[in-house]
Amino acid sequence: MYLSSMRSADATRPADPAVPAAAAATAEPVRRFRVPATVVALGIVSFVTDASAEMVTAILPMYLMYGLSLGYLQLGAVDGLYTGASALLRLGGGYAADRLDRPKAVATTGYALSALTKLGFPLAGGSLAGLSGVVAVDRAGKGIRTAPRDALITLATPAEGLGRAFGVHRALDTAGALLGPLIAFGLLAALPGAYDTVFTTSFCLAVTGVLVLVFFVRQPARTAAGRAAVNLRAGLGVASQPGVRRLVLAAALLGLLTVGDMFLYVALQRQAALPRTVLPLLPLGTAATFMLAAIPLGRVADRVGRWRLFLGGHLLLIAAYLLVASNWTGWVLAGAILLLHGLFYAASDGVLMACAGPLVPEPLRATGLAVVQTAQALARALGAVAFGAWTASGGARPAFTGFAVLLAIAVLAGTRIYRPAARA
Repeated sequence: MYLSSMRSADATRPADPAVPAAAAATAEPVRRFRVPATVVALGIVSFVTDASAEMVTAILPMYLMYGLSLGYLQLGAVDGLYTGASALLRLGGGYAADRLDRPKAVATTGYALSALTKLGFPLAGGSLAGLSGVVAVDRAGKGIRTAPRDALITLATPAEGLGRAFGVHRALDTAGALLGPLIAFGLLAALPGAYDTVFTTSFCLAVTGVLVLVFFVRQPARTAAGRAAVNLRAGLGVASQPGVRRLVLAAALLGLLTVGDMFLYVALQRQAALPRTVLPLLPLGTAATFMLAAIPLGRVADRVGRWRLFLGGHLLLIAAYLLVASNWTGWVLAGAILLLHGLFYAASDGVLMACAGPLVPEPLRATGLAVVQTAQALARALGAVAFGAWTASGGARPAFTGFAVLLAIAVLAGTRIYRPAARA
């Protein structure tokens, strides 16, 4: 009922108000901004979908390192594949959403594809090739849906409130990521060895997310002129626009020096001398911090500048890397690193999309966001492989120290490559 009433209220706002930016800001100040019902509904979709996904993937690092006895080099390859597998499909999903003028339909396809993979895990059994295939299809679904979903958020939200809107969405998304592992461990504690129960529950949650998307998410209307302007040439030309090109270059440079989550959690568990059994629970610390900080930092981004906060988030990540590379051990160290890691995500994940959204014309919004996401994802995949090779040859501490120094240089370069105030 809440979503229905909010959706009807949201429908009264014009999809493309033709007013100057200054007038829009005067008419709707940031302090009075209300998050549109479309954003809330998409947040609920992500909440249940992430809960479903994290039920399955929470124990993946532990399984790879201690179950299959993989080394750092192999972990880097797997982490890079996991990060980059959906990258190119993001471009396809974004372009299809713009070309067909159906971002909601394309996003629904991606969510439905990921939901079906939950039934594939018990069918794959213990086959590594089968499990890899299921994960690849799941990542494909994620790649298809991400850009159209973020485009729906930007199209439904006034430009001055994008930081807060993405903060709300990412907070709900991360709450699901926090809940998923708890559900999985609760089910296995009550029914030891009942992995099929976990997969079935995960599938039911994923289907619930698809149903919420179908019935409660409203797609903003576009003009016929906007639809006609979308073609392959225009889609490929998005990256050539000066603002988008500089943003893509800066985001890719920073992504190249961002260590994958799997590496961070495994290194944290080993460097801090924590029991192996806590490894699947470490992501919960990051997720809890991300969930609590996403909305406040989204509002801060709208006020102080989104790119400035994005770079600030990477400074927090540098501090986390240096702590991992230190000689300290214990739970206090682990808590500090997970706190910094969660704040990094809260200051960067949705904030980057809020920064990119206004740079791209509305008819090409999903394609433009997909270009930024793809560049960042591919860079992170390459960075994961490079970090794995560095760690395998020299150890975790030197690798984290080296990445911290290089990331600091990249942050300084990012202030020069993309300067939104000067461009405006």
